[in-house]
Amino acid sequence: MAGRLRAPTGRYAGKTAEQRQAERRRRFLDAALRLFGDAPGYRGTTVAALSEAAGLSTRQFYEEFHTLEDVLAALHLQVNAWSEEAVLAAVAAADGLPLAERVGAIFRAYADSVTADPRRIRITFVEIVGVSPRMEEQRLARRAQWVDLICAEATAAAARGEAAPRDYRLAAAAFIGSVNGLLHDWSTGWVDATVEEVVDELVRQLLHILRPPAPDGPGPGRP
Repeated sequence: MAGRLRAPTGRYAGKTAEQRQAERRRRFLDAALRLFGDAPGYRGTTVAALSEAAGLSTRQFYEEFHTLEDVLAALHLQVNAWSEEAVLAAVAAADGLPLAERVGAIFRAYADSVTADPRRIRITFVEIVGVSPRMEEQRLARRAQWVDLICAEATAAAARGEAAPRDYRLAAAAFIGSVNGLLHDWSTGWVDATVEEVVDELVRQLLHILRPPAPDGPGPGRP
């Protein structure tokens, strides 16, 4: 298909064309969360099935998106945006807290967001992987943004004398890999632990990165 169909303009049922378009888009994304994030999954979903789940027509689908991959891309960004919003709120609320409390509050905000709905985990860690070069680029770009956030927090902690002063980019990338792997395995039932235990373990890992044991005495931020 060369491009999306042109959506109607003008006011209808008290709503502008832009409001109706936003509502249709939301309905398609809500339906995609149900179908992509559960059975049958992204690869098992058709345009017709998604449109039916959204209570809309395939014509309306093509007014909003070119392909199902476009829907997956938008949904992946939405799920990440929910988590980022929660994390940034936690960053602001944790201002002035000691490092351990601050790290715990920030990471738990992320974990609470992504585990609030098991379908979010599947979108973030399962359905997005291996779809296409374009989706891999988006996935890695979002990971890079999380790495940047961790590095910014680590640099600020180092400036306060609470963390070791060093380049944290490699360690942050490794930590993000641990988060992705452990939360995915927990969501599939492979890890026999509560979400609180999983989060506590990941917080310990992050604190260990920020405050590695010093062989000759207490490290930064330690008594």
